[in-house]
Amino acid sequence: MAKSGKRIRNARETVDRKKLHSVEEAVKLVKAGANAKFDETIEVAMNLGVDPRHADQMVRGVVSLPNGTGRDVRVAVFAKDAKAEEAKSAGADIVGAEDLMEKIQGGFMDFDRVIATPDMMAIVGRLGKVLGPKGMMPNPKVGTVTPNVAQAVKDSKGGAVEFRVEKAGIIHAGVGKASFAEKAIAENVQAFIDAVTKAKPSGAKGTYIKKIAISSTMGPGVKIDTSGNASA
Repeated sequence: MAKSGKRIRNARETVDRKKLHSVEEAVKLVKAGANAKFDETIEVAMNLGVDPRHADQMVRGVVSLPNGTGRDVRVAVFAKDAKAEEAKSAGADIVGAEDLMEKIQGGFMDFDRVIATPDMMAIVGRLGKVLGPKGMMPNPKVGTVTPNVAQAVKDSKGGAVEFRVEKAGIIHAGVGKASFAEKAIAENVQAFIDAVTKAKPSGAKGTYIKKIAISSTMGPGVKIDTSGNASA
């Protein structure tokens, strides 16, 4: 097993891995431990009491972080004519229809999010095996299939984060950068937790939110007290 670097080991020693913290306390610790030579991403991981193999226990949604993500989100839009022009004006990185589908089928994946107008879904549907496994298939439930492509592009560029529970009941996402102020990170973390809490599915039984932890890209995880959210 590979050994952790000295910097990472030292960072871990500053954190009590068993202690639960408030969001503000956790953010303070994570930010203090983000000492890499690049601007580390602040990540949230939530362990949920659901089994996503059952349709009534799937957790999925989107949240607009109040302080953005700090990263440049590359947006691809499937649209034609006037809607295509709206998407371009709103800042979409690539816009197309059949031509974009063929480009993606050929291996092009230089984007982070895909948005489509409803009339384009017959074309986008052919990319299910490509976009689906990457979690980028447009879906009306998270606002990526919409006639209002301009607003969807602006939301994506401005801090909208999609979330979807994985097979093991885990949800994780980047919610900011270590260079953000503590208050800004804390607000983003809380907004993400609130969104996942509100997305509790009808089939969830018992404790919904089991564990929450935040970390920086290269730093140790810090646990957050779930007592205010566990039964939400």
